[in-house]
Amino acid sequence: MKTNFGTNVDMLIVKIVVVAVLVAVMLLPITMIRSLIEEREQNQQAAQDDIVNKWGGAQELTGPVLVLPYQSGIDKNGNPLIAYSYYLPDDFRVDGNITAEERARTLFHTLVYQSDMKISGKFSLPNYAKLNIKEEQVIWQDAFVLIGIPYLQGVRNKIEFNVNGKSLPVQPGVKSNTLIDSGVTIGMPVDPSVESYEFSFNLGLNGSGGLYFTPIGKENRIHLKSSWSTVSFNGDFLPADRVINNEGFDASWNVFDYNRNYVQMWTGNNEVIKTSSLGVDLRYPVDKYQMTMRSVKYAIMFIVLTFVVFFLVELLSKKRIHPVQYLLVSCALVLFYTLLLAISEHLGFGLSYLISGAATTLLITAYSTTMFRNVKQTAIMGLFLTVLYAYLYIILQQENMALLFGAVGLFVALAIVMYVLRKVNWYKNEDENNEAGEISPVYTPGDGDRDMN
Repeated sequence: MKTNFGTNVDMLIVKIVVVAVLVAVMLLPITMIRSLIEEREQNQQAAQDDIVNKWGGAQELTGPVLVLPYQSGIDKNGNPLIAYSYYLPDDFRVDGNITAEERARTLFHTLVYQSDMKISGKFSLPNYAKLNIKEEQVIWQDAFVLIGIPYLQGVRNKIEFNVNGKSLPVQPGVKSNTLIDSGVTIGMPVDPSVESYEFSFNLGLNGSGGLYFTPIGKENRIHLKSSWSTVSFNGDFLPADRVINNEGFDASWNVFDYNRNYVQMWTGNNEVIKTSSLGVDLRYPVDKYQMTMRSVKYAIMFIVLTFVVFFLVELLSKKRIHPVQYLLVSCALVLFYTLLLAISEHLGFGLSYLISGAATTLLITAYSTTMFRNVKQTAIMGLFLTVLYAYLYIILQQENMALLFGAVGLFVALAIVMYVLRKVNWYKNEDENNEAGEISPVYTPGDGDRDMN
């Protein structure tokens, strides 16, 4: 049986060109959908920024750091010049619990947290002599402690800073220094006859995104736990022990002074300590905008593969599909991404994908009945779209394996097309061409190809 598009193979080439042009035209709405996703993502970021400004952003606790003033000289008016020396604790311990929750602004959601921490440690008497400071230069009574907190609006409790069993008043803001820009100050006069100062305080801290610490002690023991399980551990140090499961996470860090590249005491600036941190980021299990954007990247592949199936049916079953029908089908495929974006702003991504994919599959399958007028061929098209959308969902879940899955999928699709077209004789023998004066592709069906007729 012969299969052709019109009078000769030129019509076949024309149809291929028309379909290729339609695919190129679909790049415009796909680009518009990409822009729409980016716009919605920017709106979400604006809503998140508004919540962060009131609640608190990614918090990074730096300190306590003991600051000891000393007289560095005399100015031209005879007034003493005051400089500062900085001393980190010998021991620094944190035991914290993090509670995550969602906050919403219109359609946009932000993940925030409340943390409750018990912080303790010990300072040794400052060894100022190692910094070439003489005893008569030291101003013991003006010593103070700095605690760096980037978002002070996130502090939920009254901080009671206890030193050797005595509670010291906490002052808002930080005194002039070269280390911490935002935080609180505790006046702590130092008695040179006391060898060590043990401190402890409780800190309730609101924030969003992440909770970090600067490992300031010679020995740092930091323990965090939470019922939120979608986390990533970032910074210069990974947890020594960690457990992540459906019930949340439990992580501990053990860091020593020789693990980091800064000293325990100094004068002047210390830029290195500002770049040292460890901690945890709390994330959504699925970011709907990122997942939708990733799915749009496969839009052209979806359209091309769907057109290939229609093209094969048209070639092998003598059905003629009008370019307008190709256009309508491609519009339905593109509309899937708009549905996915709109629904995912109200429901979870997985459920939104199921609804959008099912709606698109049913629409194209129902429309295929008018083109194929064959129940079996229509069912094959519905099955193909179901497999295609299921395959895309699998790719979206495989963040690190997406390229491999995509490449294998395209290879399999090409292999299937080559197999189906294996018996197409695109040119008649030379005698038939001379007699008929035309070139037509000829398909010789086998036993396994009768369903296409």
